[in-house]
Amino acid sequence: MVAPLWRFFRPDAVEVLKDERARVALPRYFAVMEGQLPARFQVCKRVGVDVDRSAPDEELWRVHGRGLQEFRKLLSNVDSGMEKLESLEKPKLSLLDLKVELAKRVLKSCRFCERRCGVDRTSGKTGVCGVGEKSRISSEFMHHGEEPELVPSYTVFFNGCTFKCQYCQNWDISQYPEEGVPVSPLALAKLIENARREGTRNVNFVGGEPTPNLHTILEALNLCEVNIPSVWNSNMFLSQESMELLFGTQDIYLADFKYGNDKCAQRYSKVQGYFEVVARNHRLALDNAELIIRHLVLPNNIDCCTRPVLEWIAENLGPMVRVNIMGQYRVCYRADRFEEINRRLTTEEFSRALDIAEKVGLKNVIT
Repeated sequence: MVAPLWRFFRPDAVEVLKDERARVALPRYFAVMEGQLPARFQVCKRVGVDVDRSAPDEELWRVHGRGLQEFRKLLSNVDSGMEKLESLEKPKLSLLDLKVELAKRVLKSCRFCERRCGVDRTSGKTGVCGVGEKSRISSEFMHHGEEPELVPSYTVFFNGCTFKCQYCQNWDISQYPEEGVPVSPLALAKLIENARREGTRNVNFVGGEPTPNLHTILEALNLCEVNIPSVWNSNMFLSQESMELLFGTQDIYLADFKYGNDKCAQRYSKVQGYFEVVARNHRLALDNAELIIRHLVLPNNIDCCTRPVLEWIAENLGPMVRVNIMGQYRVCYRADRFEEINRRLTTEEFSRALDIAEKVGLKNVIT
């Protein structure tokens, strides 16, 4: 049998299978990827909930909270070998069914992200992200440029974004929510199933930003019949409600931690209250799944952003969390309007970032 081309282009994607640091940080992901354990969303489908779908929001959220407790018990039993998922009957109404219902209700007064626009997207209105009720994707393909443990990654690029990053490398996707091709949850589920059969290690929801498309993604996972790790590739400016809806469905959060302060977040991404929200969500992500953090080093932003971000990670998430310190910044979109970031990152700046990571005690850094 001829080896897939990605094995030659990305030998690190093969070597990572024996990387002790990667397996320490992402043990369950590897087990799902290798077929030893079920993906979290598949476990979520086996958790029954007892409620009428037409019940008020408050009642559905209460039942959802109880369902998450049952999910954690079942996940622990499945992971320890005490229960086999395939031996459990599918419930009449599952926790994932309930998540889909709640996400559709949130859509009517949208608060998927912490901008909390409150618009009724089912009536044709849109908020800051510009995303309507129907999700649109710019492309979907086997991505070979992600972290080695993810490659090859079946990556779905959604149009639209909750941020307005002035240096966005995907600005033609993120800032044009009306572009792309509409995709239904069923069509997306079938695409995911086909990609798994073709050898992808995971499904990777990105953009733009996946957050405005939470309702579509949850329903697609509910319809998906294959066992595949799910990766939430996000700026992490989700609301508390969205994080709770994601609990039990994602195997990895591939999480951006862009800024070390709110001033830079406002200047470069036009978003307020950044640090508190994103820090909270990183904590929640690691409490509920596994985590890879990305930090893109910006020119002239080492002391205001890189240092506080890496210090916070070390102090709050521990030394073995997987952190990708990224040095590939380039001047894109509107970055030339900002003198301080209107150039490439220097070798000295990137070396400083790596030195900071070492000094604060991070021991699972990749570049």
